[in-house]
Amino acid sequence: MPNVQIKTDYITLQQLLKITDAIESGGMVKWYLAEHEVFVNGERESRRGRKLYEGDTVAIPKLGKFTVSR
Repeated sequence: MPNVQIKTDYITLQQLLKITDAIESGGMVKWYLAEHEVFVNGERESRRGRKLYEGDTVAIPKLGKFTVSR
């Protein structure tokens, strides 16, 4: 499972989607979350501003699973 390195206390789901190349720009995030399933710690998530902390896992079908780490 690939790690997404952060330098702050948290990042938002929108930032993670951009880092993992799921979306090209922040303007696409609302559409992406409406059209695709994204799971944070095993639960479906649709809030683009969801804060992700160290140890959280994000599963994006067809892209993979990612773990937030510092």
